[in-house]
Formats: sequence, C-alpha cells, structure tokens
Amino acid sequence: MPALNSEALDQLFVAARTHNAFAPEPIPEATLRRLYDLMKWGPTSMNCQPARLVFVTTSAGKALLAPALSPGNLEKTMAAPATVIIATDRRFYDHLPTLFPGYDARPTFAADAALAASTAFRNGTLQGAYLILAARALGLDCGPMSGFDAGKLDAAFFPDGRYQANFLCNLGIGDPAAVHPRGPRLSFEQACRIA
Repeated sequence: MPALNSEALDQLFVAARTHNAFAPEPIPEATLRRLYDLMKWGPTSMNCQPARLVFVTTSAGKALLAPALSPGNLEKTMAAPATVIIATDRRFYDHLPTLFPGYDARPTFAADAALAASTAFRNGTLQGAYLILAARALGLDCGPMSGFDAGKLDAAFFPDGRYQANFLCNLGIGDPAAVHPRGPRLSFEQACRIA
C-alpha cells in the first residue's frame, strides 16, 4: 500500500488543529453515519470494539449535556454543530461471540472486571482517536476535550450504568480565527527510543 501524499498527511496530522469555534452549519446525519463507518475499521484487541458514541446535535441533547460541562467548555460546546460523547461499553464482551468468532473469549472478561475495564478503556480510547482521524478525513474539524463531570454526564446519558463516558469531541467546520497558537511537541529524542 503506498504512503499517503503530503496533502493527506497535512489534513490528518500536520496542519490539523484542535478547534474551539465552528461555523453554524449542521452536520448531515449521512456524514455522521459515514464517520462511524470509517472509524469502526480501526483495530482493537480481539476486535472488541467497546466504543459507544452519542452524537449530540439537538437543543434537547445539548441541554442534557450542558450541566456536565466545565465552565471553559460550555460556550464552545453549546455552539458546536455536534458533540460526540465517546463512551465505553462495560459489557463489550457480550458482542465477542460475533465480533471475535475464533474462540469464546467472553468468559475471560466476564470473570475479570478489572481486565474488562482496562480493555474497554484502552480500546475505546483508540476508537476515539480513530473517530478524530475519520472526521478529519471527511473534511470536519475536531475539538476533543476532557473538562466535564463524568458522573453527571453518565447519569444524564447512560443511567443504566452500562456505558461510561471517556471524552468528548466537538465536530464541525472550524473557524481558523479562533484557533489558539500551536503548542510545541516533543522531539523524537525526547519521546522515543529504539531498543
């Protein structure tokens, strides 16, 4: 498979920025569906796919979300065309017989809550990263964030306790005038070693 060209790499990584303000145009449902259809192909261990997404796009959904947001994230999130709640399914392993038919891995996770929780968190976070890359590939800008009360959010959106919020990501067409100056990154030598 050939490497992506520089333009594609810029769109996904080099020139891509975290956005805090977006144009007011809504994101069509067809685009949100396409976004999921791309991100779902990213690898997860045992193909476990624990991420569960809520695309908050309506006034009612935003009103439910608002009380859980930190003050610094409230205004920009209320103005974003869509906010994705990236959550994890605590019982992701119930789907393993379908998603991972090689052998019955479900009992391994059902019997070990700590293993299930760490697997769900790790792989759900990976899927959240795939969501950001898929959104950028589709021409959307992203504003991923923490800055929320997970207990309040989970109570509002996942009252049965099965899903647990991981992080949020605002989506839309970003306003480049509202982007903060780019922060530095660690060099290869600071962050990596070859063993």
